Amino acid sequence: MNFHIMTLFPDMIHDVLGTSIIGRAAQKGILHIQAWNIRDYAFNKHSSVDDYPYGGGAGMLMQAEPVYQTYRAILDTCRMKEKSPRVVYLSPQGKTFNQKMAEEFSKEEELILLCGHYEGIDERVLEEIVTDYVSAGDYVLTGGELPAMMMVDAIARLVPGVLHNDVSAEFESFQDNLLEYPQYSRPEVWHGRQVPPILLSGHHANVEKWRREQSVIRTAKFRPDLLTGADLTLEEERLAACLREGEIGP
Repeated sequence: MNFHIMTLFPDMIHDVLGTSIIGRAAQKGILHIQAWNIRDYAFNKHSSVDDYPYGGGAGMLMQAEPVYQTYRAILDTCRMKEKSPRVVYLSPQGKTFNQKMAEEFSKEEELILLCGHYEGIDERVLEEIVTDYVSAGDYVLTGGELPAMMMVDAIARLVPGVLHNDVSAEFESFQDNLLEYPQYSRPEVWHGRQVPPILLSGHHANVEKWRREQSVIRTAKFRPDLLTGADLTLEEERLAACLREGEIGP
């Protein structure tokens, strides 16, 4: 999968995404991540890409042309010539990024992420090239780089071959709209806290049943909003309802 990140700070992208699991996947050729410096496509000798907004107001605005020329340069490198790739603008205007969106984007061969700065980007180029508006959450950041890198990480790990064990991408937080069950490793007793005996039983069916129950319990306690989209059995629905009503202690 090819990620193209349009940014004013390409070093920031390379420094983070060139490490750990994502970096190793890129080295193996499973992923291709390129940060495109929008300043390289500025049309003045100072390589400035911002200007005052019409109508006044605080701050500066990223101009349309450098962003558009960066986009055109990316298109020239894309292998899929019959259709334009999706362009995601990181903006509070968009829908909040979630696991379902990560799964959807992971099916793309080419994906462009546009990082804004200053007071935003000239609306005309957004209308021209952007296909998706995505938000990292209801808060304000200084730029779109951090949300873009978060998205790349979440999406890339769903690409076959990126994780050492592909199964781990399937059974984790937000699978079936449930949070992940608690996990334990050695030693068996730590600071007086015992690993749940069921995990030491060797009975795989009982272990899986316990893990599923714990996922429901944890979701009902910490993210009850997720349960509306979860596929629960009648027994699990009753358990979640009891937790919401406080009939079962922590």
